[in-house]
Amino acid sequence: MDRLTSERRSWLMSRIGSRNTKPELALRSLLHRLGYRFRLHRRDLPGTPDVVLPGRRTVIFVHGCFWHGHACKRSKMPKSRIDYWGPKIDANRRRDARKRRMLRALGWRVLTVWECELKDSGKLSDRIVRMLGD
Repeated sequence: MDRLTSERRSWLMSRIGSRNTKPELALRSLLHRLGYRFRLHRRDLPGTPDVVLPGRRTVIFVHGCFWHGHACKRSKMPKSRIDYWGPKIDANRRRDARKRRMLRALGWRVLTVWECELKDSGKLSDRIVRMLGD
């Protein structure tokens, strides 16, 4: 296959959604099974958290391992265009940290769920219940 044209690459990248992704839907399903009720994508909060549990003053971000630079095998840095991807992922990490600080300053607890954590729903369930309680 020949190299992607910049227009084709741009079109492909535009198809990557930020809401209702498979990892986000999996987390929402898990939370629902655990009996938690929540709101989605509150734009009035810093970072527009993926899941908001207002009664518990808790927000949850669902991060893709690659896009947010998680230290797992899913976040392998591409071999091409390192000069682009390195700063891009670093900027995402800095933005994530800034939004977490802002939310904590407003009195919210912040939980980050990584895409790779969704593979072990039992372990993730335990972590969520420990943080949120009954």
